[in-house]
Amino acid sequence: MNQFIDLVTEMSPYLLLGFLLAGLMHAFIPGTIYSKYLAKPNMRSVVLAALFGIPLPLCSCGVLPTAMSLRREGASKGAAVSFLIATPQTGVDSIIATFSLMGLPFAIIRPIAALATAIFGGKMVNVIEGDEGAGRIDGTKEQINDADCGDNCCKGHNKAPKSFVGKIIEALRYAYIDMMESVGKWLVVGLVVAGLITIFVPDSFFEVFKDNSFTSMLLVLCISIPMYLCATGSIPIAVALMMKGLTPGAALVLLMAGPACSVASVLVVSKVLGRRTLTAYLFSIISGAIGFGLITDYLLPRAWFMSHLVANDACCEEESSLFATCCTVLLFLLLANAFIRRRFCSKDKCCCENENSDVSSTTKINSKKTMKQTFVINGMSCNHCRMSAEKAILSVKGVTSASVDLGSKQAVVEGEFSPEDVCKAVEETGFTCSLL
Repeated sequence: MNQFIDLVTEMSPYLLLGFLLAGLMHAFIPGTIYSKYLAKPNMRSVVLAALFGIPLPLCSCGVLPTAMSLRREGASKGAAVSFLIATPQTGVDSIIATFSLMGLPFAIIRPIAALATAIFGGKMVNVIEGDEGAGRIDGTKEQINDADCGDNCCKGHNKAPKSFVGKIIEALRYAYIDMMESVGKWLVVGLVVAGLITIFVPDSFFEVFKDNSFTSMLLVLCISIPMYLCATGSIPIAVALMMKGLTPGAALVLLMAGPACSVASVLVVSKVLGRRTLTAYLFSIISGAIGFGLITDYLLPRAWFMSHLVANDACCEEESSLFATCCTVLLFLLLANAFIRRRFCSKDKCCCENENSDVSSTTKINSKKTMKQTFVINGMSCNHCRMSAEKAILSVKGVTSASVDLGSKQAVVEGEFSPEDVCKAVEETGFTCSLL
């Protein structure tokens, strides 16, 4: 238990800082910039997609609808895959957390590996798909951009430009409420798994792979690919395994393949982008992870990657600073708030009850043709998923308002629209949709 607390205390200041930077990026960088330069199926769009994706704090499930939305807005297949590979492996929050627990060398090589792997995968897709991978810019693009309502759940919230203070408030809300709801669960899972590994896995478990790091990488791949691991939640697991003898290269494989490859990612890429794209996607991630893992183990000094772990282990018995302790308490409070909101707080009741009721009554008075229908959307698991589904629905011609509830997996849609068009728009984002 003490080791678990020490691990959280070590991470908490950096996690809070990373979440804050992520919130500032979300509030001050327009979302449309990510699709503006990604339409052509060339190397430039692939590289830009990877560079855009690396600092974004999207979890492994949240990146799926975001990448599919970019595709719908005109991004090429290569750019969408590049974004899909780079984004879940890193993020400003996970890079800072990696530095806090694993040291500067890991914090440097992790985004470099993500960038190289993403560019390789995106280029492969462009070569395989050819002209078929070109961006699809249709008549809904302008509507999609107009419907980009961020993490606010009511369409009208972003109609007027926000002031500087308003953006700061939005950044704090996104960082410490929405991101905590999206990432918090998996961060706790990662910490708990790391604690269990520390307690139950023998110190000599990985000695059998001491002279064969390639075999240990294959073992880590077999474990991490089917698992759901977010970029931040995978860090304590990698640290715990390294303390049990796992090589730095194999730990890097876990950090790369775990967040980027999951059953959900495989299914969505296969369904939306096609099997050829899926093959290139998986090959680039697996080969890139093993390649950089071998470079780490055989070409770089192991002391670079182990010295920080030894230092952390040596200071575990020292009393934590008051600042770190306060950060840990604050982190637990934020995680508890995220759990309560996710479990007990319906989105419609929490923030949109009054606005939605006003919109509904006005719409019914002004137009007799307006209808209100409820759809069931499966596949959503975080706020990013909810936002992407909501944006997709709002892009449909005739939709005047849409409210998606993550807890019930339902969307209430109003306007003069075709239910088939709503389902098609949602399914193009990577989810399944049906009329209730």
